[in-house]
Amino acid sequence: MLHAAAQAATAHQRFVPGALYVVATPIGNLADITLRAVYLLARVDAVACEDTRMAGQLLGHLGLKKPLVALHAHNEQGASATVLARLSAGEAVAYISDAGTPAVSDPGAVLVAQAAAAGHPVVPVPGASSALAALCAAGDNAGAGFRFVGFLPAKGGDRRTALAAVLADDGTQVLFEAPHRIGSLLDDLAAAQPARRVTLARELTKQFETIVTQPASDLPGWLAADPHRSRGEFVLVLHAVPAAAASADALPPEALRVLRLLLRELPLKQAVALAADISGAPRKALYQQALAERDAAVGDTGPGDEPTADPAA
Repeated sequence: MLHAAAQAATAHQRFVPGALYVVATPIGNLADITLRAVYLLARVDAVACEDTRMAGQLLGHLGLKKPLVALHAHNEQGASATVLARLSAGEAVAYISDAGTPAVSDPGAVLVAQAAAAGHPVVPVPGASSALAALCAAGDNAGAGFRFVGFLPAKGGDRRTALAAVLADDGTQVLFEAPHRIGSLLDDLAAAQPARRVTLARELTKQFETIVTQPASDLPGWLAADPHRSRGEFVLVLHAVPAAAASADALPPEALRVLRLLLRELPLKQAVALAADISGAPRKALYQQALAERDAAVGDTGPGDEPTADPAA
């Protein structure tokens, strides 16, 4: 019945021999697979996949059996050559990652780039996405668009640098995090931006799906209240900071104190950058406050003088 429905819905569409089909698969709930994905997985000559065991299970659920080519983060360069050879022979190949949309925090981008460079058609087959699932459940009506961050670096200076960039952005952002790092990430967010609203989505579309939206300050306590809450994969939506909250008047007193101390000794841009790093306050709001204070100081030609272009714009 499933294959008949897929055939009826999509058989009239063009099927391209020698094309690479980048196919999104369910992120947990098997029912989220699209009819088009079922149809194409049945039609292609081979399936390249992040994990042959998981791909085999998915195809088995769909009543399909296909030649599988393992292509994951550790062998993508070499395995892409195998897939390109099949495409050059006129075969159609699908690529699927373990879950969700390939090449979005998953392997696949190298394969897609090489296939396109070799002149092979690349056909996206959209479907499940944990980032979009979390966004639509977040209700972030203050945002205009979003920035997809994905996973932060695992540790060290790279992680601190990436997190600083996240904290400096007032817009909507989507992050992924692994269970063994979710506690430390929530602690960092709570310390740096306690009032910022965050939607935490765990095990999306699965049996124990959990979605909560709270100020960042409350999330460490929520996580610690039940050890089961640390299990699974996480998607975080950092809500956009409302314009009123991002204004200079909404800056915490401690952030204002730090900014004013730094402005006495440093150029405006440098003072703002350091004040944002120290206080966790939004850089844009700090910059606007620094401009206002400089303009109010009539005749001040000290080290605070800077061009008025907003570096955060």
